Amino acid sequence: MTLALKTTDLAKTFDIGKRLIGPPRAQVHAVHPVSLEVAQGETLGIVGESGCGKSTLARMLVGLEPPSAGQIEIEGRALDRADPAAFGRLIQYVFQHPVSSLNPRKTIRQIMETPLRRLHGMRGAALDARIAELFDAVNLRPEFLDRYPHEFSGGQAQRIGIARALAASPRILILDEPVSALDVSVQAQVLNLLARLKDEFNLTYLFISHDLAVVEAVSDRIAVLYFGSVVETGPAERVFAAPRHPYTRLLADSAPVVGKPLGGAGHGELPDPLNPPPGCTFASRCPRASDQCRGAVPELRRMTGDQFAACYHPLDP
Repeated sequence: MTLALKTTDLAKTFDIGKRLIGPPRAQVHAVHPVSLEVAQGETLGIVGESGCGKSTLARMLVGLEPPSAGQIEIEGRALDRADPAAFGRLIQYVFQHPVSSLNPRKTIRQIMETPLRRLHGMRGAALDARIAELFDAVNLRPEFLDRYPHEFSGGQAQRIGIARALAASPRILILDEPVSALDVSVQAQVLNLLARLKDEFNLTYLFISHDLAVVEAVSDRIAVLYFGSVVETGPAERVFAAPRHPYTRLLADSAPVVGKPLGGAGHGELPDPLNPPPGCTFASRCPRASDQCRGAVPELRRMTGDQFAACYHPLDP
């Protein structure tokens, strides 16, 4: 198996109440040490409720946020954080809000030209030909190039965002809630487009979303995040059909389904990030919690096959 992406103990801590002299008043551990491996051509879905660290992890992977600890490797090579262009040529980000992610003062042509000029040094006819090729790949008309972002619908703007990401010729795309701001019918179009582009450009995806049905449909494997930590990983068809971690079951039971009452609302909230509890951070919400859970943090360990969970009392398969 050829690895496209590997993280080793990747973590992010934010200082709260910085002072001119002395340590900060407090620290928030947004992402606890995370070690993940993503194979070439794979789609890894990352799920979890708001505040679990999904977007912070994504921003570290593309260099928008410096890690506090750990290492990122792409195709076996550690990325040099001192060279932002190294990130750009290998890994790109597709944002959740397509219109606001585009510079309102620039035409679409200018937006598309920037990564091609700065990362690949393209000029003249070669630049124009590449832009035309990318627009054709995402099914957009050439006359759109001289318009501004506010003139487009959400679906069109997201296609432009995808084309801009592809302009860097990356090996990996980080898709951070790429369809959550779109109408349902447009979501299907964009997801089909992403599936086609993955094959056409030999891409690897990290697909971040709170929509479990979408993640399960597009992913090969799934990583479940809770309070900044990975609590379960495994094949997409197994993680929600036969979850091993109680939090994964809570997520699956809470997902809205037509004709089914909402569930999971009575299972409490995330712990206080400024005062996290000892041991397993899910213990206060878990019906299976024991003194062992409240005393020590469980490590991610193999359950069955390729399914892993960080739990002392896992669910039956």
